[in-house]
Amino acid sequence: MSEISNAIKQICSEKGLSYDAVLATIEAALAAAYRKDFGNRLQNIKVEFDPETAHIKAFDVKTVVSDLPEEELKALEEERERERLDPKARAERAEKEKKARKEARAEKIEAKTEENSASTETATEGEEEVKRFNPKTEIQLRDAVMLKKDAGLGEEVRMELAVPGEFGRMAAQTAKQVIIQKLREAERDMVFEEIKDKEKEVVSGVIQRREGRIVLVDLGKAVGILPPEEQIRGENYRPGARLKVFVREVRMGARGPEIVLSRVSEEILRKVFYLEIPEIANGLIEIKAVAREAGARSKVAVATEAENVDPIGSCVGQRGSRIQTIISELGGEKVDIIEFDAEQEKFIANALSPAKIVSIKLNNEERRASVTVNADQFSLAIGKSGQNVRLAAHLTGWKIDIEENKKEKKKDEDAGADEGEPEESALAEPEAETPENEAPAETEKLPESALVVKDEKKVKKEKKATEDKKKTKVKKTEEKEEKDGE
Repeated sequence: MSEISNAIKQICSEKGLSYDAVLATIEAALAAAYRKDFGNRLQNIKVEFDPETAHIKAFDVKTVVSDLPEEELKALEEERERERLDPKARAERAEKEKKARKEARAEKIEAKTEENSASTETATEGEEEVKRFNPKTEIQLRDAVMLKKDAGLGEEVRMELAVPGEFGRMAAQTAKQVIIQKLREAERDMVFEEIKDKEKEVVSGVIQRREGRIVLVDLGKAVGILPPEEQIRGENYRPGARLKVFVREVRMGARGPEIVLSRVSEEILRKVFYLEIPEIANGLIEIKAVAREAGARSKVAVATEAENVDPIGSCVGQRGSRIQTIISELGGEKVDIIEFDAEQEKFIANALSPAKIVSIKLNNEERRASVTVNADQFSLAIGKSGQNVRLAAHLTGWKIDIEENKKEKKKDEDAGADEGEPEESALAEPEAETPENEAPAETEKLPESALVVKDEKKVKKEKKATEDKKKTKVKKTEEKEEKDGE
């Protein structure tokens, strides 16, 4: 194996390019060098290079086109003669060719990123309208038949050219520049095609650095940008940290592929569920809908057709292990797992959890749901700044109105009013005297206020009886003393 072949393989391993792509780059560089030293501007030079022997063959390659009218051919020859004699005309011609090459490059870039085939067809039709005979790349049929008898329209005719000698210093410098440029273009095209296949998917990357408010993420062979509007508010993007990002758009720019990433997409949430929950990955559990407010809270509706599988329990995991991993991947974002139900009333009720619903009325024409909750569940159903009901509406696709249960509210007010008023009958009834041989009446049926009144009367009665006994005792003592004195 020659040194040239080894050098080509080394370039392939370093740049990640194919052997044929590098060989084509070398052939393009040799064609530019040949044109510099031995060719002319009307030749479309292509070179075949054998890396084992370092031998080259040069060809003038032209495409066969229909014959031109005599008037047009004569005008074309006059224009060539004028350019040959007038340097200014040659400069104008060169400028036109340079502009045409730039336009061709721009059209190539646009063709890679353009998805609308109709616009591409329109551009092609417009080019055909203004297309002119190009003697550098085209040859008339009558001239092609002289070189090849069976030549037909659209066929390529290759005319071999002689290689007079070695290339000069300027030609070698030209070849070097062409090789560098072509390798860069090949590398950009390869990266573009590889990243283009991952568009609208979730990939893993490493934060490289920040440039102002933009975060640069290393995706391996390319670097993507995370603009401010696609970042989660309050999330800390620390250089070197690994995170999952959604590839929102891939386009070819002047300096290579431009990759726009996102952290707020709902697809990230779906992808994390697929990665962390095997039942979803194998299709046993299906994600029906997702609603997300990035960085704050999300709701995911899941369902399964298997009778022995709990969709919510499978997503939560043992002691919440699975859902905690998902929350950590999303930077601490809260995730509510909702059980999907084909009945819209039940699905809306589930979507509004943890609030408990009293009743739901649906307006199918406007897809509006009127939901009634008790007073103690009203703020829970709405959520902080309306977040819970907003996510539920997004999840279900229904407009949701939350109303307070007025009947329950009125009932609570009436009950509160009754508890605040004292029972007049218990307070107004006098205490009945209980004979000594009879058991006292059950006091448990009386309110506490009545018991207090009874206790106070009993104390007064006992105090009066004690005072009467004392008076009786004193009176008897006095009568006894008077009797003894007599």
